[in-house]
Amino acid sequence: MTPMLETADTPPLISRRTTPPTWLVVALACAGQFLVVLDVSVVNVALPSMRADLGLSPSGLQWVVNAYAIAFAGFMLLGGRAGDLYGRKRMFLVGLGLFTLASLGGGLAQEGWQLLLARAAQGLGAAVLAPSTLTLLTAAVPEGAARARAIATWAAVGAGGGAAGGLVGGVLVDALSWRWVLLINVPVGAVVLAGSARWLTESRAGDGRRLDLPGALLVTAGLGTLAYGISRTQEAGWTSAATLVPLAAGVLLIALFLLTEARTAAPLMPLGLLRRRAVASANAAMLVSGSAMFCMWYFMTLYAQNVLGYSPLEAGAALVPSSLAVVVGSKLAPRLMRTAGPRRVAVLGTLVAVAGFGWQSTMSAHEPYVTAIMCPGILMMFGGGLATTPLAALATSGAASGEAGVVSGLINTSRTMGGSLGLAVMSTVAATGTGTGTDPQSLTEGYALAFRASAAVLLAGALLMLLWLPRRLAHK
Repeated sequence: MTPMLETADTPPLISRRTTPPTWLVVALACAGQFLVVLDVSVVNVALPSMRADLGLSPSGLQWVVNAYAIAFAGFMLLGGRAGDLYGRKRMFLVGLGLFTLASLGGGLAQEGWQLLLARAAQGLGAAVLAPSTLTLLTAAVPEGAARARAIATWAAVGAGGGAAGGLVGGVLVDALSWRWVLLINVPVGAVVLAGSARWLTESRAGDGRRLDLPGALLVTAGLGTLAYGISRTQEAGWTSAATLVPLAAGVLLIALFLLTEARTAAPLMPLGLLRRRAVASANAAMLVSGSAMFCMWYFMTLYAQNVLGYSPLEAGAALVPSSLAVVVGSKLAPRLMRTAGPRRVAVLGTLVAVAGFGWQSTMSAHEPYVTAIMCPGILMMFGGGLATTPLAALATSGAASGEAGVVSGLINTSRTMGGSLGLAVMSTVAATGTGTGTDPQSLTEGYALAFRASAAVLLAGALLMLLWLPRRLAHK
């Protein structure tokens, strides 16, 4: 057994009888991460049923997804810092409890606004929970090969949660109803809550500082407003006032946040972190990579259902090989990192993903499953899994105990915001390629253009990684 790190808030000695096995800490942290990532994508196949049952408008329907994503990304840094200051276990339990209760409220919603409110509350709970999953894991596993393997498991489970969303959602909608894509979180969350309360050990920075509320409000408002502006691009276009005003307001709020952080004594995000090459480069790479990889599941699901005529369950099942590929890539990465180094592995994984996106961009309206979805999907997701592990390891390597939560929150924020921005941009690209047509051929042309654009973004990301990422992990 590997003991938890001692902090100012924990006894100097921890009884072997009460110290949880390392594998159990990793399992609980990964279970929390799986739920968080799963709910980003699980509702997609249920949206038509939600609209019919609750009478949601088309704009209201998109906020079933956006309310979660915006709250998740906007509160991520706050959640990470709160874990450092008030305890990682405590914030893990608070976040998971809120997430579970909000899932129950969403599953029982009788009006559209109730569902949207529940989704926003889910996102808030996820933002508090997600940073603690990685910090609890890194506190339980000593730096080195064992931690790299644990981070690989965390990355694989997180990626698998996003990948499994379509399949899980399709099964639940077909077998039960749309409500169960939310209600399924309740029993799972309750089990993880009970295990976490019993077995996780508390740790925190223990420096007595207060939470930076002005910074938290500014960054949350800035990211939320920016994400809202991004979500308006597909409906209103990039040049309309409805898009430009919130985008400009979001940029202004984020600028004010940076100004505030530079002047406050106890900042939410110490700007000195961004002067570290590993932190700055890994987060930039994660943002660029996430902007392309997040789109893959969205467009593959649309292509399977709108062009190839798959049912929601069939569309989810079609992506199972891709789900397995991302897990394999994530688990293989630590072995390659020991010999090739994290930078080369991240670049290699990104180039493999580029090959998959390029292949997918040759899709047609009439094509067999193996070449239409399975093979290019495996390449895309294997490459994505291979690249994510070294980026997460680089971003968190060398972080002091008091910085672990904010560093973890930052890498999750980069990935989530990259995905939100990328989906908005690629949806506009796909709409341009589709034009006014709604037939399978027109839709295929639009989706293919989005995959070509994503491949170009990933190529730029590979170049960024090659030039900027450090060759080795930093050490404390």
